[in-house]
This record gives sequence, C-alpha cells and structure tokens, in this order.
Amino acid sequence: MKTKIHFLLPGLLATCLQGCMHTTPHWDRQFGQATRANLAAQVLDPAASANRNPVVGVDGRAARGAHERYQRSFAQPEPAPAPIFFSTGGAR
Repeated sequence: MKTKIHFLLPGLLATCLQGCMHTTPHWDRQFGQATRANLAAQVLDPAASANRNPVVGVDGRAARGAHERYQRSFAQPEPAPAPIFFSTGGAR
C-alpha cells in the first residue's frame, strides 16, 4: 500500500498545482494585438492627410458627372420582374 501512495502522491500534487499556475499575464500583454494589426494593415499611407498635392486622374467635370449619375441611380428603383405562376393542373 505504501508503494502505491508514493506513485500517486506526486501525480496528485502536480495535478493540484496546475490549478495555481497563472498564464493570463502573457495573454494580457497581447490583448488586442490582432485587432491593432488588422487596423494597421488596412491603412495604405498613415501620413496621407499631410499630403497637399492634388489628386490626379479624374477632372472635376467627370467626377461631378459620375457622382450625379450615382445619385440618380437611387431615385427610381428598378422595377421588379413580373411573377410567374404555375398551374397545379386543377381544371383543364
């Protein structure tokens, strides 16, 4: 009986001490790191607000026309297609 206790006691003690182990400080240090990395990956140029050069590629008339067409596209929604009815073969 004494030999069984010598084998079981260290295992039982190790099992009980695992509940006292603290792993949260490591997790707390990294809390939010994935979110910050994802937000940083979405920013192309963090200093873009300091750039005073005008944007090239679209002149004012073309941009205004595109914006007006976009706004008019919401004025009248597309008509819904006509429903299709199938007969179940009641009267012939």
